[in-house]
Amino acid sequence: MPTQTLSVNGAHFTYQQAGAPDAPVIVVLHGGRGIGDHRGDFEAFLPLGDHYRVIAYDQRGCGESSLSPPFTFEQFADDLEAIRLALVGDRPITVLGGSFGGMIALTYAVKYPASLDHLILRGTAASHHHEAQALDNFRQRLHKAPSASIEMVEKILSDTVIDDTELRLIWLALAPLYREQFDANLALERTRTMHLHAETHNALFRHKTYDVRAQLKDIAVPTLVITGEHDWICPPEGSREIAEGIPGAQLWVVEGCNHSVHLERTEDVLARIRQFLGFDSRLERAKRSPTKST
Repeated sequence: MPTQTLSVNGAHFTYQQAGAPDAPVIVVLHGGRGIGDHRGDFEAFLPLGDHYRVIAYDQRGCGESSLSPPFTFEQFADDLEAIRLALVGDRPITVLGGSFGGMIALTYAVKYPASLDHLILRGTAASHHHEAQALDNFRQRLHKAPSASIEMVEKILSDTVIDDTELRLIWLALAPLYREQFDANLALERTRTMHLHAETHNALFRHKTYDVRAQLKDIAVPTLVITGEHDWICPPEGSREIAEGIPGAQLWVVEGCNHSVHLERTEDVLARIRQFLGFDSRLERAKRSPTKST
């Protein structure tokens, strides 16, 4: 799909989209806090473009979007609303957010409830408190990332990263922790080509204020929470907390998977999302409806 650009809220955003313009809209929010971009998630969820309009963009200060402060959770949620209005109009959307993208999705759900149709969360948390558990998980899994250190994990969860080069090196050292089946060559190529912005990363970790736990009860849209059984950085306990806090939310703990569950079990994740969004039932209703003669 061609890459396009959009300017809203004083920033320039790079995005891609697929699917029919009038189809139900899914906006995909990537994770990373300055690490990575929309491309991996867009590719993973692109098959949904057969019946949905899928939109994915680089958040401000990430990927190829502009390095335009402020880098705050509130601003990222405001950006999503501005992008919705610019690309979709006043129609409600499904938001699919993973990791940090899930945190923005939750912030958006609290701030813009009327703009949401469905909410899908993958490997995320409702507050910054999951970071302490991530540190404990790393200590237990030191053997999986022999080139990493506790100091590197502390740095990647803080605002003390020196520059883009240090952030890239830390990411490569920690890469074995993100998938249960680690491919070193794939990790090398991914780290070589990915976008990293230490400025954005540090700003988003500077203030430990993110916490929407008290507002979960107010989220009234259908919600699906997906988490890998072995997610080290956003532990499953956080996803359970979200699912228990949002009325009627569904929780799916995917056995044998880690933080990158949507890449480890792509087909299963896509099937579960289709089921959750009700496409299967709509398709069956359409099959049963008589065809109108022309």
